[in-house]
Amino acid sequence: MSQILDTLQAIPWWGWLLIILVLVSIRDIFFQRSHTISHNFPIVGHLRYWLESIGPEMRQYFVANNREELPFNRIERGWIYASAKKENNYEGFGTDRDIYAHQHIFVKNQMMAYKVPEGHINAIDKTFVPCAKVMGAYNNRRKPFRPKSIINVSAMSFGSLSAAAIEAMNKGVAKSGAYHNTGEGGLSSYHKQGGDVIFHFGTGYFGVRTPDGNFSMEKMKRLVEENPSIKAIEIKLSQGAKPGKGGVLPGAKITQELADIRGVEVGKDVLSPATHKAFNNIAELLQLIEDIAEETGLPVGIKGAIGKLDQWEELADLMEKTGKGPDFITVDGGEGGTGAAPPSFADHVSLPWVYGFSSLYKVFLKRKLTDRIVFIGSGKLGFPAKAAMAFAMGVDCINVAREAMMSIGCIQAQVCHTNRCPAGVATQNKWLQKGIDIPLKSDRLAQYFMTFRKEFLEITHASGYEHPCQYTMDDIQLNVDDNDLSRSLASAYGYNKTKVPFENMQKLYDCIYLGGKHCENTKE
Repeated sequence: MSQILDTLQAIPWWGWLLIILVLVSIRDIFFQRSHTISHNFPIVGHLRYWLESIGPEMRQYFVANNREELPFNRIERGWIYASAKKENNYEGFGTDRDIYAHQHIFVKNQMMAYKVPEGHINAIDKTFVPCAKVMGAYNNRRKPFRPKSIINVSAMSFGSLSAAAIEAMNKGVAKSGAYHNTGEGGLSSYHKQGGDVIFHFGTGYFGVRTPDGNFSMEKMKRLVEENPSIKAIEIKLSQGAKPGKGGVLPGAKITQELADIRGVEVGKDVLSPATHKAFNNIAELLQLIEDIAEETGLPVGIKGAIGKLDQWEELADLMEKTGKGPDFITVDGGEGGTGAAPPSFADHVSLPWVYGFSSLYKVFLKRKLTDRIVFIGSGKLGFPAKAAMAFAMGVDCINVAREAMMSIGCIQAQVCHTNRCPAGVATQNKWLQKGIDIPLKSDRLAQYFMTFRKEFLEITHASGYEHPCQYTMDDIQLNVDDNDLSRSLASAYGYNKTKVPFENMQKLYDCIYLGGKHCENTKE
């Protein structure tokens, strides 16, 4: 034995390296058949797979220029990171954008900008920009809600995002006066950190689910009664990442905590069907909206990615006929992306936000219904200039998902679907989650929201307005094509939005429904 040990110790380091390479070669040639390249080119073939695995990172940091990456380029990510950290987010030496490129937008400034009067609420708080409409006001819901912030956290579930990420976001919206959409994974303890919440459910009915997977009104009533932070309810019809497709949460991922939150069994696969069981047609959807609103007193809305318009037309016709309907509609764009999806869905199913929203808005505009609906836009709108375009088109609030993730540390690694998110944001790995400093990251999300509102308000003032709701379709121009390079939104999309009733910011500040602080109607 000692002689063997002496022989092994006598082998130099390069000898061990040769032995390992020989063993790898034998394994590649004779034992593995799954990888042709490493079989035909042993040892060297592994280099190809390694380079391929780090290709996205190499391109992101060393190859791509500042403006060419998707879904968010380096300039966009840098603006979010700097805004969240309260660092310098300015640019020097002029823009490096191609301002003649297709779809580039221009916000028209007024010769003399809006001057904030002395004593004005925005002279005191430069980040105060609430929604100009009240959810549930038209339909006389018992608990109307005016979102205190025009930018809020979009639907992202606990399960797809980590516990630490959800907790940081909820604490962040509490600090910034925004709301937090739960996503369809149910209301977790991490959503109960002081922020306003919109409870969102989809085809799985998680959190309000019967044992056989149907919707439970009793559970919905109890959930709302026990959680006053819930200010509104949203029914998901579809989402931008994978409209018309359900999902499967593997049983191996169903911990006791997730099972309790979602109302499912530990260790069993959970199916989210492609369609709802609680309704089968538009009339039944409308009835469900009214039933939930009556039982809970809360505003109820729907969320969808836009494709065909026939059923939306049917919904609008019923709303016009009955005087009932959703209190808000969230329009998701096909560019949405926090939900894992097959490339065929992510790349091709549903319209991009600008095409989808403009098509849908015209459906309700034609019937004079737009004034009773709060329109929420969702789809890469978390930048002031894009938000100005969205408000000019008819939006009343925007929801952000990936932008919110980046504000708390997401680096756009694009591995959300693998459970290996290096930033700890989109993973259930406990070790990776420990990288999220919750108090710090909540401050950064809050700071991103406040910086966004401040800059958006400055753009609004430059356009001569007091509130973004005053934007019209003629206030924004975009490049269309080489023959007719630049048009107003009204010309490009063929409509003018309905004028939003607005007196002044002070009226919004004094509103008893602002932020849901006084949510009970005086009639009760």
